[in-house]
Amino acid sequence: MFRFGLGLTALLFASSAMADECSFDRIDLRGDWGQAAFTVEIADTGELRSQGLMHRPSMARQNGMFFIFDRPRSAAFWMRNTLIPLDMLFVTKDGVVDRIHENAVPLDETPIFGGDEIMYVLEINGGLSALYGMTAGTQIRHPSIPEESAIWGCLEK
Repeated sequence: MFRFGLGLTALLFASSAMADECSFDRIDLRGDWGQAAFTVEIADTGELRSQGLMHRPSMARQNGMFFIFDRPRSAAFWMRNTLIPLDMLFVTKDGVVDRIHENAVPLDETPIFGGDEIMYVLEINGGLSALYGMTAGTQIRHPSIPEESAIWGCLEK
Protein backbone atom coordinates (compact mmCIF):
# COMPACT_ATOMS: atom_id res chain seq x y z
CA MET A 1 0.00 0.00 0.00
CA PHE A 2 2.86 2.38 0.85
CA ARG A 3 4.44 1.84 -2.61
CA PHE A 4 1.09 2.51 -4.27
CA GLY A 5 0.82 5.77 -2.33
CA LEU A 6 4.32 6.81 -3.38
CA GLY A 7 3.57 5.91 -6.99
CA LEU A 8 0.33 7.89 -6.91
CA THR A 9 2.10 10.85 -5.32
CA ALA A 10 4.81 10.75 -8.02
CA LEU A 11 2.15 10.55 -10.73
CA LEU A 12 0.26 13.51 -9.28
CA PHE A 13 3.48 15.51 -9.00
CA ALA A 14 4.39 14.73 -12.62
CA SER A 15 0.88 15.68 -13.75
CA SER A 16 1.12 18.91 -11.81
CA ALA A 17 4.48 19.73 -13.37
CA MET A 18 3.07 18.91 -16.81
CA ALA A 19 0.08 21.18 -16.17
CA ASP A 20 2.45 23.99 -15.19
CA GLU A 21 4.34 23.55 -18.46
CA CYS A 22 1.25 23.44 -20.66
CA SER A 23 -1.72 25.55 -19.58
CA PHE A 24 -4.38 27.54 -21.41
CA ASP A 25 -2.93 30.88 -20.33
CA ARG A 26 0.58 30.06 -21.58
CA ILE A 27 2.03 29.36 -24.99
CA ASP A 28 5.49 27.93 -25.60
CA LEU A 29 7.53 28.43 -28.75
CA ARG A 30 10.71 26.71 -29.92
CA GLY A 31 12.94 26.68 -32.95
CA ASP A 32 16.55 26.83 -34.08
CA TRP A 33 16.62 30.25 -32.42
CA GLY A 34 15.83 28.85 -28.92
CA GLN A 35 12.67 28.90 -26.81
CA ALA A 36 10.23 31.47 -25.41
CA ALA A 37 6.97 31.48 -23.49
CA PHE A 38 4.16 34.01 -23.35
CA THR A 39 1.18 34.49 -21.08
CA VAL A 40 -1.82 34.66 -23.41
CA GLU A 41 -5.43 35.60 -23.47
CA ILE A 42 -7.55 33.27 -25.57
CA ALA A 43 -9.76 34.53 -28.41
CA ASP A 44 -11.79 31.48 -29.39
CA THR A 45 -15.24 32.91 -30.16
CA GLY A 46 -16.30 35.25 -32.95
CA GLU A 47 -16.85 38.06 -30.46
CA LEU A 48 -13.46 37.65 -28.78
CA ARG A 49 -11.66 37.34 -32.12
CA SER A 50 -13.39 40.50 -33.41
CA GLN A 51 -12.39 42.48 -30.32
CA GLY A 52 -8.82 41.18 -30.22
CA LEU A 53 -6.42 43.68 -28.68
CA MET A 54 -8.33 46.78 -29.77
CA HIS A 55 -8.34 49.92 -27.62
CA ARG A 56 -5.50 48.80 -25.35
CA PRO A 57 -2.76 51.38 -24.81
CA SER A 58 -0.13 48.76 -23.90
CA MET A 59 0.56 45.10 -23.26
CA ALA A 60 3.11 43.54 -20.90
CA ARG A 61 6.24 42.40 -22.74
CA GLN A 62 5.72 38.63 -22.39
CA ASN A 63 1.96 38.72 -22.95
CA GLY A 64 -0.05 38.11 -26.07
CA MET A 65 -3.35 37.00 -27.52
CA PHE A 66 -3.91 33.55 -29.02
CA PHE A 67 -6.65 33.30 -31.64
CA ILE A 68 -8.14 29.84 -32.08
CA PHE A 69 -10.35 29.00 -35.06
CA ASP A 70 -12.79 26.10 -35.44
CA ARG A 71 -11.03 24.80 -38.52
CA PRO A 72 -8.11 25.76 -40.78
CA ARG A 73 -8.96 28.77 -42.93
CA SER A 74 -7.60 31.62 -44.97
CA ALA A 75 -6.60 34.26 -42.42
CA ALA A 76 -6.30 38.01 -42.74
CA PHE A 77 -6.06 40.48 -39.85
CA TRP A 78 -6.03 44.26 -39.61
CA MET A 79 -5.14 46.80 -36.95
CA ARG A 80 -8.41 48.74 -36.71
CA ASN A 81 -8.60 50.41 -33.28
CA THR A 82 -5.40 48.61 -32.22
CA LEU A 83 -3.09 51.07 -30.51
CA ILE A 84 0.10 49.02 -30.12
CA PRO A 85 2.39 47.55 -32.81
CA LEU A 86 2.09 43.78 -33.00
CA ASP A 87 3.88 40.80 -34.47
CA MET A 88 1.42 38.25 -35.84
CA LEU A 89 2.43 34.60 -36.05
CA PHE A 90 0.14 32.60 -38.34
CA VAL A 91 0.09 28.95 -37.31
CA THR A 92 -1.12 25.75 -39.00
CA LYS A 93 -3.22 23.06 -37.31
CA ASP A 94 -0.12 21.08 -36.29
CA GLY A 95 1.33 24.04 -34.35
CA VAL A 96 3.92 25.21 -36.87
CA VAL A 97 4.34 28.90 -37.69
CA ASP A 98 3.68 29.33 -41.40
CA ARG A 99 4.24 33.08 -41.63
CA ILE A 100 5.21 36.01 -39.41
CA HIS A 101 4.10 39.58 -39.98
CA GLU A 102 6.35 41.90 -37.97
CA ASN A 103 5.44 45.27 -36.50
CA ALA A 104 1.89 45.67 -37.77
CA VAL A 105 1.17 49.40 -37.78
CA PRO A 106 -1.30 50.63 -35.15
CA LEU A 107 -4.69 51.74 -36.53
CA ASP A 108 -3.84 50.57 -40.08
CA GLU A 109 -6.86 48.96 -41.76
CA THR A 110 -4.88 47.34 -44.56
CA PRO A 111 -5.53 43.58 -44.45
CA ILE A 112 -2.55 41.50 -43.35
CA PHE A 113 -2.75 38.16 -45.14
CA GLY A 114 -1.48 35.30 -43.02
CA GLY A 115 -1.93 32.42 -45.41
CA ASP A 116 -4.29 29.59 -46.15
CA GLU A 117 -4.92 26.66 -43.81
CA ILE A 118 -4.31 28.80 -40.72
CA MET A 119 -5.80 27.45 -37.48
CA TYR A 120 -4.18 29.77 -34.91
CA VAL A 121 -2.74 33.27 -34.73
CA LEU A 122 -0.48 34.49 -31.96
CA GLU A 123 -0.17 38.25 -31.47
CA ILE A 124 2.76 39.51 -29.42
CA ASN A 125 4.35 42.91 -28.97
CA GLY A 126 5.87 44.29 -32.15
CA GLY A 127 9.55 43.50 -32.62
CA LEU A 128 9.71 40.48 -30.30
CA SER A 129 9.73 37.86 -33.05
CA ALA A 130 12.83 39.49 -34.59
CA LEU A 131 14.42 40.00 -31.17
CA TYR A 132 14.11 36.28 -30.43
CA GLY A 133 14.97 35.32 -34.02
CA MET A 134 11.66 33.53 -34.64
CA THR A 135 11.09 32.30 -38.17
CA ALA A 136 8.57 30.32 -40.18
CA GLY A 137 8.90 26.74 -38.96
CA THR A 138 8.86 27.74 -35.29
CA GLN A 139 6.81 25.25 -33.29
CA ILE A 140 4.24 26.21 -30.69
CA ARG A 141 2.77 24.21 -27.84
CA HIS A 142 -0.66 24.87 -26.33
CA PRO A 143 -3.45 22.63 -24.96
CA SER A 144 -5.82 23.74 -27.75
CA ILE A 145 -3.69 21.93 -30.33
CA PRO A 146 -4.89 18.30 -30.38
CA GLU A 147 -2.14 15.87 -29.37
CA GLU A 148 -2.76 13.68 -32.43
CA SER A 149 -1.93 16.53 -34.81
CA ALA A 150 0.59 18.53 -32.74
CA ILE A 151 4.23 18.58 -33.83
CA TRP A 152 5.10 19.52 -30.20
CA GLY A 153 2.40 18.28 -27.89
CA CYS A 154 1.68 18.98 -24.26
CA LEU A 155 2.32 15.36 -23.35
CA GLU A 156 5.83 15.40 -24.82
CA LYS A 157 8.54 15.36 -22.19
